[in-house]
Amino acid sequence: MAGSSDLSGAGRSGTGLGGTDPSGSVGTREDLDLRMEKHRTELTGYCYRMLGSGFEAEDAVQDTFVRAWRAYDKFEGRSSLRSWLYRIATNVCLDMLNAGNKRARPMDLTEQAHQATAVLNERSEITWLEPVPDGRVLPSSADPAETAVARETVRLAFVAALQHLPAKQRAVLILREVLAWKASEVAELLDTSVASVNSALQRARATLADTGGVKETDTVDPLDDEQQKLLDRYVAAFEGYDMEALTSLLHEDAIMSMPPFDLWLVGHEDIVNWHLVQGAKCRDGKLIATVANGTPAFGQYHLNEDGTYSPWALQVIEITDGKISGLNAFLDTKRWFPLFGLPESLPAGAA
Repeated sequence: MAGSSDLSGAGRSGTGLGGTDPSGSVGTREDLDLRMEKHRTELTGYCYRMLGSGFEAEDAVQDTFVRAWRAYDKFEGRSSLRSWLYRIATNVCLDMLNAGNKRARPMDLTEQAHQATAVLNERSEITWLEPVPDGRVLPSSADPAETAVARETVRLAFVAALQHLPAKQRAVLILREVLAWKASEVAELLDTSVASVNSALQRARATLADTGGVKETDTVDPLDDEQQKLLDRYVAAFEGYDMEALTSLLHEDAIMSMPPFDLWLVGHEDIVNWHLVQGAKCRDGKLIATVANGTPAFGQYHLNEDGTYSPWALQVIEITDGKISGLNAFLDTKRWFPLFGLPESLPAGAA
């Protein structure tokens, strides 16, 4: 799997089934809620990678806590509370995936389109791989290097690649290569053998390789001057609707997508022409910076007749080798703007 060696240490600060867990001892029901809550963010991140939806991940974690509460009398402390919660969360996710839910990006569903003949075909919400704020899925860390590695494991490209795997292979790969659990720990969690875990991991890696591997993109780095300059230039080009400047920031094979539409475009010409024709309403818009899936993102607003600005899209930006390789515009702003804490409107004259 492309990039697998970079991901293998992402969870080494945590613990697997046999690790030391400060909340692992058997306690009373009275403090169970508090002890479970300490694991909410990491469990949400695990479920997000499994399910491809932040909302479904939060539902899965809540279901996990409910199941844990109901079954707590049977928990004898032979494993840590953390590992027991991961076992329950895995079963919850497998149940949800067995219902047929499979998240994807437009590039996984349709052939490349061209601006001149592009048709906007909307698909249902359940179809789409969803963006997520880092704070919902990545536990805070004082180590910048550890934070950077963790961000790699929630990139859109990586989570999209995971969706190509059968559910149990997906769980094995996440537990082994993202969270760095031992094969024996994963085998215990899944009630299977170490040999089966190793076999599933090999098959998962092979499947990802057959689908083209995981596209490498840069995660957000506030300390990277070159990345910040690129983003500043992007904001200036977009808000000024300077298509020549925008072209200079894009890779030749940059991809633009716009869920819930299954349309996707590739390359300077089609992307620029889209902005000038079908996307002309984006002219004179405003961008508010945020972070999604470990990468730079913007709340995009369009100009109203009265001079105020209304939400238009959550843009998730993918950067490779100093240029923009992906422009992902998620258009369901009623879902995304509140989730990312973005204003519901901007006043006239907003800077």
